[in-house]
Amino acid sequence: MKKILFWPYQLYVWLILMPLVFIFTLMFGSLTAIFATLINPHFASRVFGVTWARWLAYLTPIWVTVEGEQNSDRKRSYVVVSNHQSMYDISPIMWFMRKHHVRFVSEKELGHGIPSVSYNLRHGGSVLIDRRNQRQAISAILKFSEYIESSNRAAVIFPEGTRSKDGRPKPFQTKGLLTMMKKIPSALIVPITVNNSWKMLRYGKFPMGIGNHIKFKVHTPIKLANFTNYEELIEEVERIIIADIEH
Repeated sequence: MKKILFWPYQLYVWLILMPLVFIFTLMFGSLTAIFATLINPHFASRVFGVTWARWLAYLTPIWVTVEGEQNSDRKRSYVVVSNHQSMYDISPIMWFMRKHHVRFVSEKELGHGIPSVSYNLRHGGSVLIDRRNQRQAISAILKFSEYIESSNRAAVIFPEGTRSKDGRPKPFQTKGLLTMMKKIPSALIVPITVNNSWKMLRYGKFPMGIGNHIKFKVHTPIKLANFTNYEELIEEVERIIIADIEH
């Protein structure tokens, strides 16, 4: 019954939401990203990310809450570590961490084919990795981490590697995160727990879920400099995140 009730929303998605998003990304997002990149690629990334996050919030009938306070120290680097449930994880994290110029560790496939998003990932300071090519992935993350450390930006990584389709967490793949910790010793680690965003795609792309309460819990930042055993720290961060996942 619930699936049937979601179909009217699917009509809204295809007849109203998707055309608006397409117009925004193609006409406004792409042009803004291109022109801003010519001036300052970091500014372009922030403009696009924050605007995109707000548009999704306005156009999509979901309820998003964030528990936790944003750290305002802009003289620090951040490594945001989160579980991953759907594409709806992205924009709230970008919005919450907007003061820190968020950059993502992303799959290389996302670097092409998505208006504005792909351009922004390629030119806005994020890193595109090939998960099937470990040498390329580690090399790219090393350079990315050096950039985050020197520029005091915020890096976002989803160590599960892929999205959880039912909300249940997958084991962390630790090599990428371990590499980042070694190369960004001044960072604050910010664990974030995401709940319910997987429900937007519980029936696949057709129909999409509606009326979901997507929750983000931002845990107390952890000062990386206080640790020498990063493997144990990763295990602790994973426990913190998983402890607040709703089942």
